[in-house]
Amino acid sequence: MIEHLLSAADLDLESATLILDTAKEMDAAMSGREVRKLPTLRGRTVVNLFFEDSTRTRVSFEAAAKRLSADVVTFSAKGSSVSKGESLKDTALTLQAMGADAVVVRHSAAGAANRLTGWLDGSVVNAGDGTHEHPTQALLDAYTIRQRLGRLEGLRVAVVGDILHSRVARSNVALLNTFGAKVTLVAPPTLVPVGVGSWPVEVAYDFDAVLPHTDVVMMLRVQAERMNASFFPSAREYSRRYGLDGARLARLPDEAIVMHPGPMNRGMEIAASVADSPRSVIVDQVANGVLVRMAVLYLLLSGHKGGAA
Repeated sequence: MIEHLLSAADLDLESATLILDTAKEMDAAMSGREVRKLPTLRGRTVVNLFFEDSTRTRVSFEAAAKRLSADVVTFSAKGSSVSKGESLKDTALTLQAMGADAVVVRHSAAGAANRLTGWLDGSVVNAGDGTHEHPTQALLDAYTIRQRLGRLEGLRVAVVGDILHSRVARSNVALLNTFGAKVTLVAPPTLVPVGVGSWPVEVAYDFDAVLPHTDVVMMLRVQAERMNASFFPSAREYSRRYGLDGARLARLPDEAIVMHPGPMNRGMEIAASVADSPRSVIVDQVANGVLVRMAVLYLLLSGHKGGAA
């Protein structure tokens, strides 16, 4: 197993499969316990270092570490020394002095997680660095797809929306390709990254044409906070061309599923009726996020020992 988890591209098929299988083992191990906790990481300290606002990812990592019986310290940039001008390096050295065994970091700058590995002895988990990567999101998405459809190899996955600003899209493209899935990016031309021709994907601009040939539709949030220009005429026009509504849902194959990493802009990229439909696995993604992050922390901090308990 790798020492840090910085990018989905760091994972080969064997290590990625090991994480998913370990998450499944942990789910089974906890299901028979009155208290849903495992003693695996007792005595270890996991620090959540979040320089960007987060709810799902931060709480998910907290829950994962606590269910493994680790000590958890959550460090938010707001109200800390960072707001007074402390550098990332000085923050890292402080955590190093405190004896952090693992640091889960979210930062607005691409490459921030990688920089931390040079200053810390413990493992570093990238919980999102700018528009670069979000590897544990890709892992929980893969886990959810495999859980619902039974496999990943050969599946046709459409990733739809704001590809340009999406670290989730980048991580999913890398990981799904490792698992042998076929990925199609669907977006307005203005929201397709430069250089996408080198990615292992197909690119389409007509959402309706892709739908009948898709097993998984992964909708992405339009990240207006990262946009400093107009990338499409209006929210209404974007929704008309690239939103997943009931009519488009009906064009999918019968067994196809709908995903979204959250938070959702209901009524823009996805209709409320679709988000809440039986075809949606969005709630499953949240639940599975805890299991997958438990598996990542366990494998990084204690190594694979042939079992979850």
